[in-house]
Amino acid sequence: MGRLYRTRLNKGRAVLGEMFGGHIEVASEGAWVTTSEGKRFLNCGGYGVLLTGARHPTVLRYVTEQLGRHPVATRIFLEPQAALAADDLVSICPPGLERVHFALSGAEAVETAIKMARTHGKRRLVAMRDGYHGKTMGALSLTGKDVFQEPFRPLLSLTTHVPFGDTGALRAVLADSGGEACVVVEPVQGEAGVVIPPDGYLRAVQELCRQYDAFFVLDEIQTGMGRLGSWWGADFEDVTPDVLLVGKGLSGGVVPVSAAVATREAFSVFDKDPYLHTSTFSQVPLAMAAARGSIAAMREDGLVERARELGDELLPNLGAIVRGHFGDAVREVRGRGLLLGIEFAEPGPAGDLLIELALQGVVANHSLNSHLVLRLTPPAVLTRDDVDFLYAAVDRACQMQAARYAPTSEGG
Repeated sequence: MGRLYRTRLNKGRAVLGEMFGGHIEVASEGAWVTTSEGKRFLNCGGYGVLLTGARHPTVLRYVTEQLGRHPVATRIFLEPQAALAADDLVSICPPGLERVHFALSGAEAVETAIKMARTHGKRRLVAMRDGYHGKTMGALSLTGKDVFQEPFRPLLSLTTHVPFGDTGALRAVLADSGGEACVVVEPVQGEAGVVIPPDGYLRAVQELCRQYDAFFVLDEIQTGMGRLGSWWGADFEDVTPDVLLVGKGLSGGVVPVSAAVATREAFSVFDKDPYLHTSTFSQVPLAMAAARGSIAAMREDGLVERARELGDELLPNLGAIVRGHFGDAVREVRGRGLLLGIEFAEPGPAGDLLIELALQGVVANHSLNSHLVLRLTPPAVLTRDDVDFLYAAVDRACQMQAARYAPTSEGG
């Protein structure tokens, strides 16, 4: 398999696979992934996709029924699953968001929002430093990291990045925008290392956008669909953007799907011309079934509340374990719901602990925009035994690595 990766896919990806033991994942269920040799891993990774766990029976039922009936539509006739999925999604979104454009990837949803803003004359993009919005050309213009942008410049012109959480800097840019700005922000910066803004930040962003006639896009591709212990990060401050971006968890971990959910006014030009922004597989019935199944599963199993409860337990307990081994080498352990980050004071420990956790049977995430932060995005279907396994594995992994970075600390 490694040979095929090297010769048919990506040599660098093959090397990364070898760093994590060369395992080949072939099956998954709930919170667990199984490899070709029969080894099982607790999946606390997946970058926010698997809040419902793998192969949730409700999601599978919706998708299997649709697969057996009508997986791909003509795009000429009306198709019911798209309308039903849009209605289901609107029903859980902040009030005022009424129109839905479906896509397959988060970056496609970002591109949709950029184009929607352009239809209202908002040609100046404002995003946050270290934010992550995808790697297509428009989305990459917003992604605040030089290492990803540099090989592909020039990107979209008239794009400005300001510090996340700094409303003063945002005000200064918007005051100079002439009412032509589109602001794109995450409620919590996931790829930056689970960076949580000051209380009231999102509400302040919304008020500034209204004051300076800016278009407000809230990117909840990673944070939405219950990941933060609420349906949306927007819910914490009762905000309603012009466009809310959804992805990852909307798939139910079965079929990729994303969406841009907009106010009627923001969507108005798209309403007038249905061919202005289209994609062959947008609204494909199989993906629509997955979205419906994901929302149904989360409602039926109370997974939003479960994410909040699990997060409230995991955050302090994991923090105590890691600090007990690494001491002052740990800068901060932070999170909201089931988006958790462990930040170290220097480069090295986060990557080594990520690899060590895999050796101990746990899959976690690195953070694309911060080498200092190890990130965990576990599913909300963790059982008591799963949680205890996680604690024990983190304890063992920290014990194996801590001496390299905190040689005087005592084991926890």
